Amino acid sequence: MRAPWRRSSTRAARGEGPWAWLAAGSVAVSLALLAVLLGLLAVRGLGYFWPAEVSLVTLDNGQQLAGRAVKEAPLPGGDARERLYRTGNRDLDGAIWTWVGLDEIREESHPSDLVVLERRRWSAFIGRLEAIETGDAGRITGEEAWGALRQRLHSLDSRWAEIESLHHRTIQPLVRRLEAGAATPEEHEALTRAQARVRELQAGMPDDTLVLKTVDGRQLREPLIEVARALRPNNMDMLEKGRVWVQGVWSFLSEGPRAANTTGGVWPAIFGTILMVVLMSIFVTPFGVLAAVYLNEVAHQGRLTRWVRIGVRNLAGVPSIVYGVFGLGVFVYGIGGHLDDWFFASSLPSPTFGTGGLLWASLTLALLTLPVVIVATEEGLARIPESQREGALALGATRLEMLTRVVLPMAMPAMLTGVILAVARAAGEVAPLMLVGVAKLAPQVPVDGEFPFLHLERKFMHLGYHIFDAAFHSGDVQAAMPLIYATALLLVLVILVLNLTAIFLRHYLRSRHGTLSKY
Repeated sequence: MRAPWRRSSTRAARGEGPWAWLAAGSVAVSLALLAVLLGLLAVRGLGYFWPAEVSLVTLDNGQQLAGRAVKEAPLPGGDARERLYRTGNRDLDGAIWTWVGLDEIREESHPSDLVVLERRRWSAFIGRLEAIETGDAGRITGEEAWGALRQRLHSLDSRWAEIESLHHRTIQPLVRRLEAGAATPEEHEALTRAQARVRELQAGMPDDTLVLKTVDGRQLREPLIEVARALRPNNMDMLEKGRVWVQGVWSFLSEGPRAANTTGGVWPAIFGTILMVVLMSIFVTPFGVLAAVYLNEVAHQGRLTRWVRIGVRNLAGVPSIVYGVFGLGVFVYGIGGHLDDWFFASSLPSPTFGTGGLLWASLTLALLTLPVVIVATEEGLARIPESQREGALALGATRLEMLTRVVLPMAMPAMLTGVILAVARAAGEVAPLMLVGVAKLAPQVPVDGEFPFLHLERKFMHLGYHIFDAAFHSGDVQAAMPLIYATALLLVLVILVLNLTAIFLRHYLRSRHGTLSKY
């Protein structure tokens, strides 16, 4: 008769019994928690771009305020509750948040004429549009003022877009060439024409002034060129709100940050994160694969090789900040400082490569993830049957041909598994990047039309550091919180897309080479 423990182990091997149910339940709980996390990030982050209704609140003492309700919280020491409104108007009130006790509210309504103006320098203005004073001493009032404001903003947006394009694509590259002494006479003329075009666009901007009024009667005069967007949320249907939401999400993905990273978009951070991960993968993959091939296929399997394997596995557990200090000392100050002495002495004491940049950040993260790639690739090589190697050698292949045409193609899925794990870790690292190249604000991406097109010496923005900076260094964390959620969701999606790309490539290679092992 078979012993009970043998029967249970046999059932577990067939996927039966309580252990199989426990494993399946653990996977289900993990997926549920992941779904809850993504749902929280999506609701808190993407909900920020939805044009919520603006409330007009009248208190018992007759005071009025206008704002968007954000949340409610209980008052200490009782059953009463209070509500937080985002009232804007920082230049008038000194703050954009107001707590109001629910028992103090006499009336709450949603008038259709309340206006929300997103401004370039200050926070949003919430109130009413009284009139537009035009440059020819004219004055537009009433409902006509709202239509004229929308038309003028549309024309103004096209001018701002052309000015920004001229600055980033023409003026800034030519100014750098001029400062380096490498500009040609034709480039001097192109710079002069671009600057003249910018002055022409600025001179053609309307000098209209908006006459605004808060709900408590205070008047404010705002130049039209300081207004980025104007909305009347209480007078919009669902279709209009959906269109505004799409525009807000697109602006978040395509524009740069503003107002100390509390508003605006994250396009430079998206580009910097993806470019750094791609460069890191290019650096780490050949070195990790060569090290794994040497340890598993070439090196004598003795005590020294076992010690090297133990050392590689221990390196995977070293805190990431240690790699950041190493990268700062060796890559930035060591190699970068010598490169400046040899090739960029004329620009010293301003460093070129002797300061943090994209190249040193990518190399530091490549060193950080190197043990992961080595271990995953070596395990894949160890799973390939010896008969494959012996068959290739028996057919007359050299040892190099056996490695390059038989072993490495079959181990390719394992290599990509290591790259997937490396990408997942590197994309979320923040601590080492603060020492070797990440910047709080770098609106110009490291790739442009100026030779050599990819500027490895430049600092860059990163989604993880952007989250850290907005959460802990922002002057108004409450205002930055929705953007923090949205950026966190975006970082998760970027990592997911990078990983899915590698997974699909791994599946293709596995099916092509007929790999039997599962990685």
